[in-house]
Amino acid sequence: MGVLSAIREDVKFFGGFKLTFEHLTRPRVTRQYPDEKLPKQPRQHGRHVLNRYEDGMEKCIGCELCAGVCPADCIYVRGLDNPPDAPVSPGERYGYVYEINYLRCIHCDLCVEACPTEAITESKLFEFSFTNRADAIYTKAELLTGDDGKPKKMPWEDWREGDDALTSGWMRAVAPSGNASYEGEVQWSGELGYGVRAPEGGQSSRRDDAATGMLAVRDVLEGHLLDRDIPPAHRGMRGRLWRAKISAQRNRRKMQRSRDRLKELRGARAEAKAAKKRGGA
Repeated sequence: MGVLSAIREDVKFFGGFKLTFEHLTRPRVTRQYPDEKLPKQPRQHGRHVLNRYEDGMEKCIGCELCAGVCPADCIYVRGLDNPPDAPVSPGERYGYVYEINYLRCIHCDLCVEACPTEAITESKLFEFSFTNRADAIYTKAELLTGDDGKPKKMPWEDWREGDDALTSGWMRAVAPSGNASYEGEVQWSGELGYGVRAPEGGQSSRRDDAATGMLAVRDVLEGHLLDRDIPPAHRGMRGRLWRAKISAQRNRRKMQRSRDRLKELRGARAEAKAAKKRGGA
């Protein structure tokens, strides 16, 4: 009995590796950042963009509402009367000076909600850094979109495909004054380079999830719904079986993606080894 107790005490040390051994058989979740990145959320808050109308005119009318509502006091705007012979915006005024200090910005997007013309929106870009404080203060020349409607890209920014798509989407998911009958109804103007953006998924059925990349709340947060709002097929034992089936399908997809990434990695290593042999020869 004493011998068994001693052996048990010696083997107890390996119990600390239990979690490690469990993860050895699971799919890898590590990604080779920054070459490989996770897809960003459809309503990601990132760097601001000043938009134009489809005819090229600026949407900003210099009302300074964005600066007034900003809790971090990071926006500085000064409006100026439009030149009669060459107006910059459709209104009487336009944003002559527009600056955002990203050392203070908290990306709350209150400026986007306050803007009456949807002139300022947020892209999905959040990976940008500065080597001096001056670069952190973006001016109108840097925030305003180009002649093609695309955001201007600074040398210190890491833009990827889709970072400029569906900016500030929740603004196209809500209804004026909370009137649900207007949800999903297009009530915003088009943007240069993008046209009229698709409505986001709100509470109504007028939604284009394929275009916006959104998922219905009932599909992803069913556990937070009231019992009467949950479909009968998803309750009780049937619901448990259904969730187990969905979880198994999700795990199979994750496993397949891991196998595909491993296959690509092995192929890249084989190509690098072959190229090294050819170089040596």
